[in-house]
Amino acid sequence: MNKLEAETGDAEQTVGSGRRGPMAGVRVLDVTHMLAGPYCTWLLGALGAEVTKVEMPGRGDFTRGIAPFAADQSIYFMSVNRNKRSVTLDLKQAAGRTALLRMAERAHVFVENNRPGVMRRLGLDYEALARINPGIVYASISGFGQSGPYSQRPAFDAVIQAMSGMMSVTGEEDGPPARVGMSIGDIGASLFGCIGILAALADRAVTGRGAQVDVAMFDAQIALLENAVARYLNAGDRPRRLGSRHPLIAPFQAFPTKDEPIVICVDTEAQWGRLCRAIERPDLISHPLFANGSMRAKHHAELEPPLISALSKHTQAEWLSILATAEVPAGPINDIPAVVEDPQAVARGLIRRIGECAFVSQPIRFSSYPQLSEQPAPALGEHTQKVLAECGYSDEEISAMKAGRTI
Repeated sequence: MNKLEAETGDAEQTVGSGRRGPMAGVRVLDVTHMLAGPYCTWLLGALGAEVTKVEMPGRGDFTRGIAPFAADQSIYFMSVNRNKRSVTLDLKQAAGRTALLRMAERAHVFVENNRPGVMRRLGLDYEALARINPGIVYASISGFGQSGPYSQRPAFDAVIQAMSGMMSVTGEEDGPPARVGMSIGDIGASLFGCIGILAALADRAVTGRGAQVDVAMFDAQIALLENAVARYLNAGDRPRRLGSRHPLIAPFQAFPTKDEPIVICVDTEAQWGRLCRAIERPDLISHPLFANGSMRAKHHAELEPPLISALSKHTQAEWLSILATAEVPAGPINDIPAVVEDPQAVARGLIRRIGECAFVSQPIRFSSYPQLSEQPAPALGEHTQKVLAECGYSDEEISAMKAGRTI
């Protein structure tokens, strides 16, 4: 048995909320707000970790006040704060900081997404926590990271998408730069943060060492642009906006049909041949300008008109059936109502009712945990007294903290 297993117990054990999962027994202390941090800790909780979220008394996470609301709670907040307990602590008070340190003594993971320097000024930085808990994995998710000339800058998703180059390659070819239609700046950093935490826990299980995990939204976005950056660095190719079109492969984009558009992605010569025969244009197979994927991408202006003409003869539904039979990768452009009702999404259980509302479930499937359940987001401070008692606080001490508005 390794060190982490010895401390957390068997992964099959039931944790505080009764959930099971591959991270059962791992205690996560969550001092995050908004999206980049809470999404990371939501996923850890969905995988079975016991996550305790620390919020300011009275106000809580800012997203608790963001509309729209359902069941008297912010949908934004409920979505990314499932599978957590909520504790209120005023970290500007010495008693609040002391309580957090006592909680950190029992934690395996600590996650924060404040601007670099904030936790140090509070005396709650990695060095301070490592002194009392040398094995702790301390994850810091920020806009620009813990070092560099931009480290102190505030950052939001659109700013990061713009500065990282993401917006420069997003949008129609003759249109302005566009933001990706979801908060990929936040979510990308959340996922890299989760990966870093899991890697640090794996290292700790072998070495016994804790670590600080430093993840920047800016860095994560550039990492997600890997092919665009690699093409520029090694081939001098300056990536640009192409709409739905792929920069290296064709046809690999959206096309109009008789009614609704369809996306067709052809990545091999076998697929290209099947597509040409399916649309009754076998003459295109041997066309000298379309000899391979790179040639078709280079001559996309000549390629698109005959494909658009052929595809205009049938509806989207008809083409989806024809291309499925021909084993050509294709799909509709679903809106959100369509995708949540898609038979594949339903079969995979991607939308689940959690409490009084429905949300996207975590998408990782395990043969050993076929049904990982999730718990609704907590009310503000719902678990304060219970968690403080777990840390050794007496009823009298908790009452004194309440009287002093520390909790």
